Amino acid sequence: MSKIIVAVGSTRRPKLNAVWEALTVFGSVLDPNSPFEVVGQEVASGVAHTPLSRAEIMSGAKNRADALAVRARRESLPWHFFAGLEGGLDVVARDGQRMAFLENWAYVRDAAGHGAYGQSGSVLMPDLLVQRVADEGIELGVAIDTFAGERGIRDAQGAWGVLTKNLITRQDAFRVAVINAFTPFFNAALYGRT
Repeated sequence: MSKIIVAVGSTRRPKLNAVWEALTVFGSVLDPNSPFEVVGQEVASGVAHTPLSRAEIMSGAKNRADALAVRARRESLPWHFFAGLEGGLDVVARDGQRMAFLENWAYVRDAAGHGAYGQSGSVLMPDLLVQRVADEGIELGVAIDTFAGERGIRDAQGAWGVLTKNLITRQDAFRVAVINAFTPFFNAALYGRT
């Protein structure tokens, strides 16, 4: 029985745990005969430390997955799937008002180059926090610590947890994004894949 290895473009615990939790949900559908392993690797996202558009968040996720695939090919690593996870703000104008939504995206690809995106959903950001991040250029991880009066939030509940009173944590949001990104793989027939 061969192991299916999912490489994740980060070593941050909430991201790795999110992928592992997602695999416990759909892994038996993806491959009922193989155990899974999750490995974290630091790779560059190629985008700003806090992306400020949906397109930039999606690019960061894809860039991370693609960087892992290149590394696996170059170093002959036995990875089967490559997952890039990226969070950021989608800043939009609506009815003459600026709004920013916290979003998490995942991009998953296999060694053959088939890939798919998945999103977590979104939550409206408070104006003060948007000003710090979007206008002043402060990284969300730093801004949320100051905003909440805590330290290390990014590696714990994340901004999601602070904003939703821990009803949805950063890990929860990434888990949903990963499940959504893997959907064309574990439900391949519906998506016209074999």
